[in-house]
Amino acid sequence: MPEAAGRAAGGGILASSFATGSSGKSFGLPWQPVLAIFGLSGPACGHRDVAGDTDVSEQLAYALITPYSLFKSRTGGIISRLLAHAKLDLVATRMYVFSDSFLDAYKEIICPAGTEGAILNAWRKYIDESLRQANPWGYLPRCLLLLFRGERAVRHLKEEVIGGFTEQPKGDTIRGTFGDLIRDANGKIRYFEPAVITCPNPQLNNEHLKLFAEYATSDGGVLAGRIRYEAGTPQVSLVMLKPDNFYRRSRRPGNIIDTFSLTGLRIVAAKLFNMTVAQGEQFYSPLKEIFVDRLKSQVTKLVMARLGDAFDFSFTEQDAQILADHLGERNATCEFNKIVEYMTGVNPAKIDPVEKATASKVKCLAMLYEGPDAIDKVRRVLGSTDPNKAEPGTVRSDFGRDLMRNGAHASDSVENATRERQIIGLVETERDTCDVTDIIRNYLAEQG
Repeated sequence: MPEAAGRAAGGGILASSFATGSSGKSFGLPWQPVLAIFGLSGPACGHRDVAGDTDVSEQLAYALITPYSLFKSRTGGIISRLLAHAKLDLVATRMYVFSDSFLDAYKEIICPAGTEGAILNAWRKYIDESLRQANPWGYLPRCLLLLFRGERAVRHLKEEVIGGFTEQPKGDTIRGTFGDLIRDANGKIRYFEPAVITCPNPQLNNEHLKLFAEYATSDGGVLAGRIRYEAGTPQVSLVMLKPDNFYRRSRRPGNIIDTFSLTGLRIVAAKLFNMTVAQGEQFYSPLKEIFVDRLKSQVTKLVMARLGDAFDFSFTEQDAQILADHLGERNATCEFNKIVEYMTGVNPAKIDPVEKATASKVKCLAMLYEGPDAIDKVRRVLGSTDPNKAEPGTVRSDFGRDLMRNGAHASDSVENATRERQIIGLVETERDTCDVTDIIRNYLAEQG
């Protein structure tokens, strides 16, 4: 990483340092144009873009987590803020590595028409140095796109959640905490990292969305196999954040992702989706046979407790075992259906089999983590299936409730990772269309 980036991460001269200087003397610098570069608008800065300011209609907005934020594993912290503070619905996620053709077009619309040349140049420099595949630092510039929908989504996301840079250090917004703006003693910008990119203007926002939709399949999707590792053979592990993390607005999903950052692995895919009953039955199918044998002793005990003294004749342990053998498969199916219902929001026993391919009421977030020994590293951070037995500090210890609601799922082998990815559609990038493309195009069609 560049020397300037290292200084930024380890502390440096913040923007507020130059408002008065170390001696308390004002430099009298022209702050307004410079602050505008970084999306700092609003009454506090004496500037406000009024386009769409009174629009309270439902909008589709985006947050793009930058390569440096991903590289430094700030992803979980940023997602925590986005999900907890945005009064919006998260509707899609997707990883991107942008092509030059996307970035050439994005540069032209990154700022509103009529923006001062110096401001345009500042953003274009950032895009060229940090988002292009041929970048000075030599890393794969992965970005994570999140789409949100709700009333006044564009302005609410930018002004109240992501925020801008201020002249006084603050941590009340995402950029306030994770972004960097460093100047030299003359006020010249030495280093800038926004942490998250978004658009404050509803009209311009639609142009940005069009680009994300157009390049979603060519530039986005599954990025596995594209990162170079110095040593070891990389593996890919599927991690799935379970539905109860999304029942209400919460920072839990981000905190879980932040815990998985302890693995040192790289996120190479992200997909928000509704697991269908058919997918749930296929995904958890290995458990059904396991349940028949593993739960047999419980059935035997239950039968003995209920029928042991129910007859005038002797009812023995052997009798209970015979009944348990007879009831074992039905009991396993019942317990299996509870898992499928939890993961999909639909009880398989209560719907027509033809509905299984589409039936779903809850959402999950699937992510692919890549790197050497990924399977074991993820499983160690995940913790034991039973949250009460999981090592303190693991995902399941901190976020699990019981054996089923235990925070997250993770593949237990390379073979199962491949099988699970195939079931939920995270083996390779889609060829024709994807959820991001469909959501954006449907939204823009609604706008007329």
